[in-house]
Amino acid sequence: MTASVKAGDRERANALRLIANELQKAAKEGKTDEVEVLQRERKRRLEAADAYQEGGREDLASSEWGEAELIGAYLPEQLSDEELDAIVGDAVAESGASSPQEMGKVMSLVMPKVKGRAEGKRVSELVKGKLAS
Repeated sequence: MTASVKAGDRERANALRLIANELQKAAKEGKTDEVEVLQRERKRRLEAADAYQEGGREDLASSEWGEAELIGAYLPEQLSDEELDAIVGDAVAESGASSPQEMGKVMSLVMPKVKGRAEGKRVSELVKGKLAS
């Protein structure tokens, strides 16, 4: 943050201040998972960017996308489709799930393994696809 301020990069400095503030707030609430906080903030930025774009505010949308990209740089590297597919396949086999109604069993096995490295929506779609076939 200090380097951004000294370099005169106001947008980056402001984004980093917001992130630091959210991390401090989470710490005060007793939540120690920084990755979860960063994912939540990144998701908020992406949703805001989509809303701005739908409203015709490209300038604000691009700013939100920039912040989301900045936050993404601090997150663990995302799993590739192949790696995620293998984890989901193993979880389906381990749980013995065979229908979409048993999706909860599979999700409860997969999410702890991919925490911070894959979005829940992406995992959910893959699990649905595996159980539907």
